[in-house]
Amino acid sequence: QVQLVESGGDLVQPGGSLRLACAASGFTLHYYTTAWFRQAPGKEREGVSYINRNGYTNYADSVKGRFTISRDNAKNMVYLQMNSLKPEDTAVYYCATRIGALRASPAHYDYWGQGTQVTVSS
Repeated sequence: QVQLVESGGDLVQPGGSLRLACAASGFTLHYYTTAWFRQAPGKEREGVSYINRNGYTNYADSVKGRFTISRDNAKNMVYLQMNSLKPEDTAVYYCATRIGALRASPAHYDYWGQGTQVTVSS
């Protein structure tokens, strides 16, 4: 059974850091493109960061230089290190995967986790 489970969300002060984790089971994660999306209340789901099967990474302009996506093939996990967090980073963060090339839109992703809440507030 294919499953993605996110963890690591929390309440953090502006300027703080968090590391989100996405654990995969039932399939081999590094054969897929994996993405982190986020969705704030009243807003559409947006792509934050992507990593394809070759390790190529891509970031939304709003998080470049602050967020880093990485993958541990041995553990079948993907991570999102988030530094210099801002209140506008507050959202539910989702991990998602797809077979094939990197695509920006969430509509192209086949498997999703349940999400983890990140709140940036003083």
